[in-house]
Amino acid sequence: MRRLNRKKTLNLMKELDAFPKVPESYVETSATGGTVSLIAFTTIAFLTIMEFTVYRDTWMKYEYEVDKDFTSKLRINIDITVAMRCQYVGADVLDLAETMVASADGLIYEPVVFDLSPQQKEWQRMLQLIQSRLQEEHSLQDVIFKSAFKSASTALPPREDNSLQSPDACRIHGHLYVNKVAGNFHITVGKAIPHPRGHAHLAALVSHESYNFSHRIDHLSFGELIPGIINPLDGTEKIASDHNEMFQYFITVVPTKLHTYKISAETHQFSVTERERVINHAAGSHGVSGIFMKYDISSLMVTVTEEHMPFWQFLVRLCGIIGGIFSTTG
Repeated sequence: MRRLNRKKTLNLMKELDAFPKVPESYVETSATGGTVSLIAFTTIAFLTIMEFTVYRDTWMKYEYEVDKDFTSKLRINIDITVAMRCQYVGADVLDLAETMVASADGLIYEPVVFDLSPQQKEWQRMLQLIQSRLQEEHSLQDVIFKSAFKSASTALPPREDNSLQSPDACRIHGHLYVNKVAGNFHITVGKAIPHPRGHAHLAALVSHESYNFSHRIDHLSFGELIPGIINPLDGTEKIASDHNEMFQYFITVVPTKLHTYKISAETHQFSVTERERVINHAAGSHGVSGIFMKYDISSLMVTVTEEHMPFWQFLVRLCGIIGGIFSTTG
């Protein structure tokens, strides 16, 4: 009785089968059918490999929200070489709250040779090439985010030629902690002297013939220092055409939380607008010679997250490819 019931159940299931089956005795093989089968299986294999490649890949998701953190300090990472002797220049930060942060709080003045060695020139050329590509192809920034902490260091390599030339420039490098408000980091003639109404620089003892604000920005970033990240001003070099020349960089800083499968860090992206002009009071071009980086903090915060295709979605897409090709060829 049980066997009869099982047979009845199987027969009932066969009758409910919505997919028509052709008995094998009615099927006749042909060269055309074999060719279609080969094409179908080759297409399935190719698309399966491509789909697996897509499954292994990741992409960056950008989310925006209001930055509610106004109490923490902002770290500025600096590595700038100025074509003047260290005793002639001074660097500091003055923010909108009239708070002065002196360079002695974290910056090092190192006498160096301004001209780069052949290996350093090659490094600078490659960095400038990457910068030009980043401006043309913005999607490369996602590749840089993914490779953070994995790629080679972007710092200027040390000299390999052991030049005996006497130092004619000053490398100012290190980091400063400033208030999270708009401010002005500047390098100008003379050391800074604070006073109740702001600050001043001792420039009277330096002759105008010594002024030379040709400079190279090897690194400038905000927030946590992340190896492998290339910032917009890295590798920038400016040559002054006059002794009294002002270089200005207007920077908008955007707080950024970076979450990838390798790291989780809080950093800052920024955009920059550059301007340079010769100081000539007789012609109406007023100001102070030097390098001025005026930064402003955006009220928006960006969260960049590396995402991956779920495994179940990969299986659904794979079944769709296989089933679709079988149905079409059938």
